[in-house]
Amino acid sequence: MIKFSARLLLVLLCAVGILSQASAQRYYRPTVDIGVKGGMTLSNIQFSPGVEQSMLQGMEFGVAARYSEEKLFGLMAEIKLSQRGWKENFKETDFTYQRRLTYVELPIMTHINFGTKRFRGFVNLGPSVSYMLSSGITSSFDYTDPESVDGFPVSNRHLNQMKMDIKNRVDYGIVGGGGIEIRFHDRHSLMLEGRYYFGLGNIFPSAKKDEFSASRVTSVEISLAYMFRLKH
Repeated sequence: MIKFSARLLLVLLCAVGILSQASAQRYYRPTVDIGVKGGMTLSNIQFSPGVEQSMLQGMEFGVAARYSEEKLFGLMAEIKLSQRGWKENFKETDFTYQRRLTYVELPIMTHINFGTKRFRGFVNLGPSVSYMLSSGITSSFDYTDPESVDGFPVSNRHLNQMKMDIKNRVDYGIVGGGGIEIRFHDRHSLMLEGRYYFGLGNIFPSAKKDEFSASRVTSVEISLAYMFRLKH
């Protein structure tokens, strides 16, 4: 029994030593970065039933902050203005219609990075909540009464979405993407990122009696950010 206890104590001491050494090797000083970012968006609305449309180009800009306590993991948060919406597709006709929705957006994401000190790849993933500030319509015809417009393609086409009021200004969804970061000084870096936003809310009413059961915002975002390290 004494021999067994001695052996168990020896094993425990060895395990503690190994864990202590591993913990020391994993030690990483926390870092804090802040910055500004800007870029472009390509968006549409996932309607159900479907609407003939193409991607609408917009822009985004705002501020970002990143906090890292581990060598590979951290937390990334942003406050930015993002333009989303959709553009109707009239195929071979000259009619045009687009609806641009401007949001103030707050994404909070897990930040995973890998690579060298100067050149890194990274992945961002997390939830995002947005509030619509404005909705603007640009059209080459009377979208409130398209059936009265000569030559307008009304057959097999949904029309009401062009004049419907936005019901839900608050949107929420999942955002994820990846990119590269180039650190050209201990405190300065550039981040190039591609990101996809999938909205979980509907901009229009979605009850059984309503025309659309789904009207969710989706967006592809390409941005460039300048980050400055406050703490390292």
